[in-house]
Amino acid sequence: MTSTHIDVGAIDFAALGAWMDAQGLPGGPIIGTAPVLGGTQNVMVRFERGGRAYILRRPPMHARSKSNEVLRREARVLAALRDTPVAAPRLVAAQTAREPVFYLMEPVAGFNPSTGLPEPHASDPAIRHRMGLEAAAALAELGRVDPAVLPGFGRPEGFLERQVPRWLRELDSYGELDGYPGPDIPGLPETADWLIRRTPRTFTPGIMHGDYHFANLMFASDGPRVAAIVDWEMCTIGDPLLDLGWLLATWPSNSGHVPGLPPPRDIIAYYAALSERDMSAVEWYAVMACFKLGIVLEGTHARAYAGKAPRDIGDLLHATTLELFGRAREFMEGALG
Repeated sequence: MTSTHIDVGAIDFAALGAWMDAQGLPGGPIIGTAPVLGGTQNVMVRFERGGRAYILRRPPMHARSKSNEVLRREARVLAALRDTPVAAPRLVAAQTAREPVFYLMEPVAGFNPSTGLPEPHASDPAIRHRMGLEAAAALAELGRVDPAVLPGFGRPEGFLERQVPRWLRELDSYGELDGYPGPDIPGLPETADWLIRRTPRTFTPGIMHGDYHFANLMFASDGPRVAAIVDWEMCTIGDPLLDLGWLLATWPSNSGHVPGLPPPRDIIAYYAALSERDMSAVEWYAVMACFKLGIVLEGTHARAYAGKAPRDIGDLLHATTLELFGRAREFMEGALG
């Protein structure tokens, strides 16, 4: 969610306070400023004003080319989800008309399992087991939201048919990096062919998170409930079952420190009980997620050959890519059946 090196003093809090006044938010001095540490390059700072706590999310001081547009999309998504039952951070107000784009949201009362488990979670296996089911429940809730709340967002027409060609093109583009010998990924062509032949012919469009796994979930401090799904920058209108596939593809390796989670079959069954979506091709979505994520991670491996990423990180992610394609093979052979 943020960079680990945040110069809070570089933020113009006087200007922020004036903007908050114009939004009709409680006034007074801004106090208790502190960086919120997490995963991406966007900046998040917690502060209090007028007896209310906020999280400010804005681009880094040296913004990337798409930083502001990403935050515009996030703010739009959070605004659309604000009045739904979806476990998303609650948007307070957003400044999207000029750059830098930023928004304020309410702090989430909870924890991310990638940083470890508090009590009672650490010592209660029933809570840990239930956390996995609650991850499926929160995803099913998102899948029930009418995508009409985000008009013009994404391109659901032909969404599934575009996936394999889109990611094969991405893989081909790595060949432009100096020194990269090309993808050494056993099972790559067979997996692509399997996906193309079995692409579901129809689906019901819905809101997709786009990167749904445990590291992007915050859980309630007092039990297994998902308190918030975070990091919405990949959100689009597509097929929500691909989010379920993403959860299965990363299960349980991306769950942080949560032993005793239910097996993938139980996740699928729990999601199916809460959703009216057609689950007959669930293996396809899991294989597609392995295929896409594996190709995304291979990009860092390719950049490492070109000296644009650390070689040890590139090698580690290449090994993860091979694991994902191995998992895809297991799914193709009926591991979820």
